[in-house]
Amino acid sequence: MSKHILVVDDEARIREVLLYALQKEGYAVTAVADGRAAVEAAGTGTVDLVVLDVMLPELDGLEVCRRLRAGSRTPILFLSARADEVDRIVGLELGGDDYLTKPFSPRELVARVRALLRRTEAPPPAPAEVRAAVLRHGPIEVDTERHEARYLGQPVSLTATELGVLGALLERPGVVLSRGQLMQRAYRYDNLITERTIDTHVRRIRAKFRMVGGDPIATVHGVGYKLQGA
Repeated sequence: MSKHILVVDDEARIREVLLYALQKEGYAVTAVADGRAAVEAAGTGTVDLVVLDVMLPELDGLEVCRRLRAGSRTPILFLSARADEVDRIVGLELGGDDYLTKPFSPRELVARVRALLRRTEAPPPAPAEVRAAVLRHGPIEVDTERHEARYLGQPVSLTATELGVLGALLERPGVVLSRGQLMQRAYRYDNLITERTIDTHVRRIRAKFRMVGGDPIATVHGVGYKLQGA
């Protein structure tokens, strides 16, 4: 069954370009022009990924993201005509998985969509004797097949991108990984992520774990990040 992509942009020309490019790749696509329609369409539970413009009528893209993240981990790819780093960071801090600046190449957008969808797919089953679906370190657990994270048994709602970062650190607990190494390990199918994006996702992971009493990641200044037990 083909993946269902929700495209949200108030420019008819952009919607047409995205419809053509994504449908050509075999995706089912729904396109809407404003934020309220986006929230309604995403609420059906059938959407696998959202391509979301920041500047929208009714509700802007940041507010749409905030509302979706209240009850969903569906990957969100932001689009924006503004290239300001502050805008990019705000979008990622709210729970966006990636950010693309207009004007963009349809080919690059499709590549980013494909990479985001790969992160949400369960890995192929491994033989029972070598299967390591659940990664653990102290009170921290990540179930790579179910795409779930827990701290002391309490669920922690992470996006697919955030799970990728935490999973990469769990694979080598206590070892300091540079941002470049995290990019390679967490995004095996995606070379479009930047080091600044890694920093933003790490901040979100730490904030979510602090809400349940944990702090799984330590910053090693000038080097990168490592996993810590609490």
